[in-house]
Amino acid sequence: MKINIYQVDAFTSAVFRGNPAAVCPLDSWLSDELLQNIATENNLSETAFFVKEAEGYCLRWFTPNGEVDLCGHATLATAHVLFQHLNNTSSEIEFYTRSGILLVKQCDAGYQMTFPATQMETVVAPDALLQGLGVEPLEVLLGFDYCVVLENEAQVHALQPDYSLLSKLEYRGVVVTAIGDDCDFVSRCFFPKLNVNEDPVTGSAHCELAPYWAQKLSKIKLTAKQLSKRVGKLECRVEGNNVILIGNAADYMKGVVSIR
Repeated sequence: MKINIYQVDAFTSAVFRGNPAAVCPLDSWLSDELLQNIATENNLSETAFFVKEAEGYCLRWFTPNGEVDLCGHATLATAHVLFQHLNNTSSEIEFYTRSGILLVKQCDAGYQMTFPATQMETVVAPDALLQGLGVEPLEVLLGFDYCVVLENEAQVHALQPDYSLLSKLEYRGVVVTAIGDDCDFVSRCFFPKLNVNEDPVTGSAHCELAPYWAQKLSKIKLTAKQLSKRVGKLECRVEGNNVILIGNAADYMKGVVSIR
């Protein structure tokens, strides 16, 4: 069996920055076990698999440790592959996913993605969260991740988490955020439960962060930076129950997966 595979750096316009994702076009679905084995072998934060449907594409995402409900950077990478390499001629792509229909279209800044917004609620921080981060937060909220708000960008940048403690938390991961020095807000994202200690750039986390900061800053258009070693930049726009994420992508590699 031969499967084409693309590796794309998402939320950047240059290779070796942003967040790398693998993208595998399929003619039909393989077993979940085989999809997981491919993702584990790739050892990237996400591998995306998609199959053509009548009006769009069925899209699934796998970390090295399991399937996830939503992934922004691998969706962007998949759209990039379709637009740039697989001759997609429609102006907008519909992806059918575990989180509903996701829409992606090309724009001057790269690709514009429409995702569902997540409203977070203030919660009491578990001890493992506070000990794992080693900081005193201004606020702790919960969406599909714990979201920890700190005072400034320098605090976010300086974090040295204890991943063994964070891996014991109940939810997907931990997102730490603050007002940015040269953008509206910054973040770092930790997902040790998924075997991704720190994700370079996390589109899905901005479905939680953008509504929060839009309310805090009284603006619907925001600029964001994720402070991983690879750094990623996003434009966010909150429109009702949706978050619009805009970012670019850069090709790193095309290859073939060979399975006997």
